[in-house]
Amino acid sequence: MTDHLPDAPEGYEISTDPARLDGDLVYHWLSTDAYWAVGRTRQRHDRAVAGSLNFGLYESGSGRQAAYARVVTDHATFAWLCDVYVARDDRGKGLGTALVEAIAGHLTPCGLTRITLATQDAHGVYEKIGFRRLVAPEQWMTLGLMDPGPIDF
Repeated sequence: MTDHLPDAPEGYEISTDPARLDGDLVYHWLSTDAYWAVGRTRQRHDRAVAGSLNFGLYESGSGRQAAYARVVTDHATFAWLCDVYVARDDRGKGLGTALVEAIAGHLTPCGLTRITLATQDAHGVYEKIGFRRLVAPEQWMTLGLMDPGPIDF
């Protein structure tokens, strides 16, 4: 698979090249502004990034990173999309939708059975892309080793 994805919005690039990621910026975004990752330690963050397929969305001219997402996958049957984040100043431009569409397109050749995700508040965004709520949630289980359950804000 290539490290540069063709489906970026005008004026942006999407890449899986880990050398392009602004690790400090991504850590700051997630650990301070993403409800699901607030307080995540840098060590835990770095381990998560190292064990994932990472996607960055960058301004074409400046190379400034504007969004991030990661996927945990075996590249054969299953993928979990997580840590999708668009910089506050870049929201409302369709960048998150474009990033997730590019990720789905990038993973399509793998023949995955499914890509899953969890969201507290962005169901409508993901439904536009084709994600749907679990048809049979009673079939799914989780082992929350450190998970306190649903987070209410």
